[in-house]
This record gives sequence, C-alpha cells and structure tokens, in this order.
Amino acid sequence: MSNIIAERVYDFLKNFPPFSFLERQELLEISGKVKVIYLEKNEFVFKEGETTHNHFYIVKDGAIGILREQNTILVDQCDEGDIFGIRALIRKGDYFLSAQAIEESIVYSISSELLERIIETNNEANKFLITSFATNTRNPYSNENKGVLFTYATDLKPGQFDFTEIQSVQYSKHPVTCSLTSTIQQAATIMARNRVGSIVIEKNKKPYGIITDKDLRLKVATGNYKIEDNVQQIMSRPVITYPPDITIAEAQIAMIQHGITHLCITEDGTPGSMLTGVLSEHDILVVHGNNPSVLIKEIKRSDTTESLKYIRNKAQQLLKGYLEQNIPVFFISKIISKINEAVTEKVIRFSVNEMESPPPVTFGWLSLGSQGRKEQLLFTDQDNALVFENVAEENYKETKKYFLTLSKKVTDKLHVIGFEYCPANMMASNPKWCLSVNEWKKQFNNWIVKPDEKKIMLSTIFFDYDIVYGNKKLIDEMSDSIFTSIGTYTIFLNFLGLNALKNPPPLGFFRQFLVEETGEHKDQFDIKARALMPLVDAARLLILSHSIKNYNNTILRFEKLIEIEPQNRDLYISCINAFKILLRFRTVHGLQQESSGRFIDLNSLGKSDRLKLKSCFKPIKEIQELIRVRFQLSHLM
Repeated sequence: MSNIIAERVYDFLKNFPPFSFLERQELLEISGKVKVIYLEKNEFVFKEGETTHNHFYIVKDGAIGILREQNTILVDQCDEGDIFGIRALIRKGDYFLSAQAIEESIVYSISSELLERIIETNNEANKFLITSFATNTRNPYSNENKGVLFTYATDLKPGQFDFTEIQSVQYSKHPVTCSLTSTIQQAATIMARNRVGSIVIEKNKKPYGIITDKDLRLKVATGNYKIEDNVQQIMSRPVITYPPDITIAEAQIAMIQHGITHLCITEDGTPGSMLTGVLSEHDILVVHGNNPSVLIKEIKRSDTTESLKYIRNKAQQLLKGYLEQNIPVFFISKIISKINEAVTEKVIRFSVNEMESPPPVTFGWLSLGSQGRKEQLLFTDQDNALVFENVAEENYKETKKYFLTLSKKVTDKLHVIGFEYCPANMMASNPKWCLSVNEWKKQFNNWIVKPDEKKIMLSTIFFDYDIVYGNKKLIDEMSDSIFTSIGTYTIFLNFLGLNALKNPPPLGFFRQFLVEETGEHKDQFDIKARALMPLVDAARLLILSHSIKNYNNTILRFEKLIEIEPQNRDLYISCINAFKILLRFRTVHGLQQESSGRFIDLNSLGKSDRLKLKSCFKPIKEIQELIRVRFQLSHLM
C-alpha cells in the first residue's frame, strides 16, 4: 500500500476507538497493512455459521447490516467508523451472525495479529475492546446510541426528563366554586374570602363557566352590570379544560392560544367530567419567571419599536433555554411563532396609528414561507404580503397607495426589530405583493393554469401563508380560489411534484453528504435546501392533492395525512420525526453560529450528529418515491 493511501487510512482510523488510543507511528504502521474491500449491495462479508476470518472489519463508507436467523432479522446496522466481526475473533469460534452490505460499501479489513498486538501493547485500546465485548455494544464509551446508530428523536413524555416545561404543573386542587343561581356579589365575596383571582361556576359538579378578577373590573366596576345580577351574566364560557397531567408547556400554549389566564382541570380533561382543580397563569409564573405568556403581555404593553426589539431578543434567550432542555421542537415552534405573530401584530397597529387616516377598506397581513408555516425559530428575512378588500376602479390607485405606504412602515419596523429585508423583495411593500382579493385570485389562477419554473417557485412560497392581522374572510376567499383553480387544472400538482423532487436525498455514492461545490459556502451542507425543503414540499403537495385547507404547518400536514392515508402511516411518522430532527439541528446550529443555521460545516459535527442527520435522509427518499409513483412523474423527468 502506498504511503498516500496509508495516510488516508490513518486520517480515518485516528478518529475512532480503539485506534484513537494509539500513537501516530503505531497507527500509521497498522494503516499500511489495512486491506480495503469494496462490497456491492447485498454482498456478504461473512455468513452465520461460517468459520471465523483472520480479520475484523471497520466500515469506511456505506452501511453493513448484522443479521441473524438465516439473514431474516436485522440485528444492527454498522455505519462509518463502526467495528464488526471482532467478537467472533476474540472468542475464536464460528460466526453467530451474518454481515451483509445493505448498500454499496467500503470496509477496512485488519488482521487478527494486529488486533492481538493492540490488545497486548495498549491498555486503553485493550480496555475498550474488552468492555465492548463484555457489554455487547459497539462503543461502550458513548453516552448515547450504544449499538443503535440510527435513531429518531421521540417526543418527550412527562416525567421522562427533569425539565420544567414538560413536568406536570402544580395547580390548585381545591377550586373555589359557586352555583348557577349565585349573584355576582356572592361570587365576589367567596373569591375575597378565599383570596383567589377566579371562581368556577359549577353545574352538577362540572365546570360551566368562570369569572375572574378581570371580569369584575371590566364588567361590574364599570357599571355595566350590578352586583345583584346573576353570575351567568358576566361569566366566560365554555371553559377551557385539561386533564390533571397537563404539562407547563401545554398550559402555556393553551393560555396563549385562547387568550385566557385560567384553565379548568377535570377528571378526563373534558368539560363533561368532574372539576378537580384550577390552573392559573400565576401557577406557571411561580415555576419560572421568563415565559412566553409574560413576553406576550410585554408585547401588548409595549409602545415603541425599540421595546419590541428588546422583547423579541428575550424570546431568543427563551428559545436557547428550550433547546438546551431538549424541549420538543414542535412545542418550541408553536411558542416562538405566537411571539412572532404578536410582535408583527403590534408593529401593524403602530403603523396604522401613524397613517394620516384609517384604512380605506379592510385588509389582511400575511406571513409567508417558514413564518406562514409557523416553523420560523431563528431571525430570518421577512416574507410577507398584504391583501385588501376589492374597491371601485376609481378608488383603486389611492387605496393601493395607502396600503403600500402602510406596508413600508411595517417592514421597516420589522427590520429594526431584527427581521432582515427579504433579498428577493417578497414583502408587502412591493407593489407585486400588495393586491386586492380579486388580483390575488387572478394571480394564483395564472400560476396554476400557466405554470412555469418561476410560478411554481412562487407557489411554494405564497401557498404557505397565514394571516397575522386583519380580515380573515379575505384569506378564506383566496384559499377557496386556489382549490378551485387546482380542481380545474390538476396537472398543476404534477408540476409541484416535479419541484418536490428537485432536491434528492443528500447522500452521494458511499453515503457521503452532498455539500456545496462552489461559492461562499463551499464544502458546507445546505440543510434547508437539501433536507428540510424536500419534506416541506412533499407535505404541501400531498395536502393540496387532498384539497385540505388550513393546514399550513409541515408536521400538522403529515399528521393530517396519517388520518387520510393510514396505509402510509409509518412513512409519514418517519417524515415527522426527520423534520423535527432537522429543524432542531438548523436552529441549534444557527444559535451557535449566530446565523440562519442554513449551512453546516460537517467537520464541526461529531459522529453521532452526522449519523442522526443521515437517518433523516431515508424518509426523504421514500416520500419522494411515493410522489414519483403517485403523480406518475417518471415520464416527465
């Protein structure tokens, strides 16, 4: 073997135990004696019952499956840097298991003589190999994935970890109640006597309504109701109920979503079961001071763009904390999206107040792309649009001028807060993306019935919209028009399908990552374009093909698809898990690098992280194959 090849083998082996314990010269000598073996897919390295070879093996590229029971059951999968075949060598018996290439692979073969020398001369390597043999794991020194290299992150369960957000929250198990016949004065007296900020109105020991301090201030103290009036006149109902094991994260999200500060706890979590307690926002504040509810309140109280910038930066700290605690990324994205929406809504209110007159007609502000899908965790550039009510032709010019001026004020403020301007100018301040309802409907129809590459690209951005502020009916009208147009020109879905296949699974021959070949990010991995977007595109296409409205989030889209297509349940679950892993990867990397997290230097990742990333590519390949077959795209490619 030439010195160049020996050097390359050395560069690889030095990163993996037990070779990492060896001195350079010793490892170089071993590297020069390594035999390089190429295996085609399904080719065996050794078979069950076969006499033990005089070698053990380490995977350089590809993947080797370890099988038992006549190769019918996959026991383990060895990937880059994993050793196999050593147990039979140490115990000097026939192979109990088979080793088969499950894809094109390269393995290094190292002789038993070299193994014996390593064991005899290096205590650390000796300890590693013996421990591996005794514990039946490939890497006994690893704190994770011992012998299980391909893993999907699972949702955290309450009690599984010691994280506050997923612990069951402590709430009042002695709810203060009154009956439907009570007066407001009686209810207020009970609240004062028990020193609580709420009282539940019971009916047959089940929660029927709720009154809080706020109701007393706004409805009674203002004189709108008398203290002699019945509680039913000021109570809020239906009440929002949850089961006793509600977590803090779930409680936070529920309060944000419903705009309330109290939840009723019932036996089975439904309003139809017995009331067992009341959970207040104060209960959560007691757990930790910095939480999304507090931030939302600060946003509502803020009166300057600068204060919004300060609050949004605090949300970034919240995001870091959640990631450090391994809070499920779906929870995190919902919370950060709510904060982003609250900031944007406040900015729009500021801007409307700065205008010389109120809006001439109603309008809706749309977030697009990742923010529209509620998947924007980091500060990225803005993608937004505006739709306004149809107006008479003679009023159109002035109306559009008004909303363009308003949009410019909004986008400028968002920029100050930290949301960069969109480099492609896909913002409501652009006349192309500030249109009346009829103009949007006409434009969407044009994209659908006369698609080209640019229109398909625009569709993938603009079809992922969410209303942040304004008249929701305008948005519903736009959505209806999209499905009507697709219904009359279904081949549009085939074009979307081709777009969903433009980025194949990002693994090259021998399973190496496909990285950028040129430009500023040369040799870096584009996790957005090569891994996240194929899953986003697939979910969008499939949900559109079923004419399902109001599902703009990738995870929710796959969950809905599981309901519609139970036969593909396993595939869609694997897509959800892969998406969660990838989104967390990008976010963590972005926070570490103070960037968008899009481009990753693979050399900065450990083996475990690289394998986790690779584990996400199998679902990408499978979902793209499903799309290729379902939409009959082979003949169009």
